[in-house]
Amino acid sequence: MILKAENLSKRYMRKTGQANYFHAVKGVSLGLRRGELTVLMGRSGSGKTTLLHMLSGLLTPSEGVVRLGDADLYSMDDEALSRLRNKKIGVVPQGRSAIDSLTVLENVLLPGTMYGSGDEKEALRWLDALEIAHLAGARPAELSGGELRRMALARALARKPAVLLADEPTGDLDDVSTERVLTALKDVTRNSGTAVLIVSHDTEATRYADVLYRMDGGMLKEESLICRADA
Repeated sequence: MILKAENLSKRYMRKTGQANYFHAVKGVSLGLRRGELTVLMGRSGSGKTTLLHMLSGLLTPSEGVVRLGDADLYSMDDEALSRLRNKKIGVVPQGRSAIDSLTVLENVLLPGTMYGSGDEKEALRWLDALEIAHLAGARPAELSGGELRRMALARALARKPAVLLADEPTGDLDDVSTERVLTALKDVTRNSGTAVLIVSHDTEATRYADVLYRMDGGMLKEESLICRADA
């Protein structure tokens, strides 16, 4: 496994109520393997995004360990973790993440320029694959929500990450664009050996899954692939 989580939990304190804290994620263990696309389904508030943030090194767990290869993410200092995440982990956030003062191409290149230089050829390749290459010189304010989502995906893929974690990557997309994005994520597992995790409400994503999980109340359960949308 390229990325492994063991007994992850995240507690938040309550200001009111009988209990003084609640678990957003409780006792979750899972692994992401090279060349596999894992889909995580669940209702809003089930803990999916919290789990993704802990897997990516963006949110410190209350308990548990996350390892990327031999590296224990939460035993590293901030600078080392930031460099590791920049090099090895691609994250597609659910919310808007564009910098308005930069063009689309500059936004895609930004993670690479933070620690060296961005690969413009690779960035343009993914913009083209996601059919937004014609917007490379545009500003984010000129893009639709779906185009911004594809830009964020191109930014993550252009870094050639070992692990890609995508939070609702097909949100705001029509059926054609949804298929294009899911196909691109499936292809990157096959062609590059990337371990991909998709967090989604969209049952269409399950058709592309090698591994399927469901979250409910902060707890994780693996499901049979016969539960996929095409079953």
